[in-house]
Amino acid sequence: MNGITFDAGGLIALDRNDRRVIALIARATERGARITIPTTALAQAMRSPARQARLSRLIRQAETDVMALNGPDATAVGLLLARTATADIVDAHVVVCARRAGQAVVTSDARDLRRIGPELQLLVV
Repeated sequence: MNGITFDAGGLIALDRNDRRVIALIARATERGARITIPTTALAQAMRSPARQARLSRLIRQAETDVMALNGPDATAVGLLLARTATADIVDAHVVVCARRAGQAVVTSDARDLRRIGPELQLLVV
């Protein structure tokens, strides 16, 4: 595993001080692994940056890659949604980012991600 990619549920769990998520981040940091946060998942989770200190700190860390939904990724997301007959842009963007990085996904709801990216390793929190 080259690191971890967060979906919105994983980011919300971090904000709620979930010890499993904190441990995953600590292990990734110790190993020098990358942490990927798709901007679409960040948009779902970020509500009050001043009160979301853990999340705000994570997105500023040097080992964190915040991945925008740019033109090529938007096309890949659309194709993935068509291929899987699903509609959640955020979930598809998470899958696209995790596949590209070769990372496991930190999620609180594995069902939808399994449908879109069944080969991905999911770390359910």
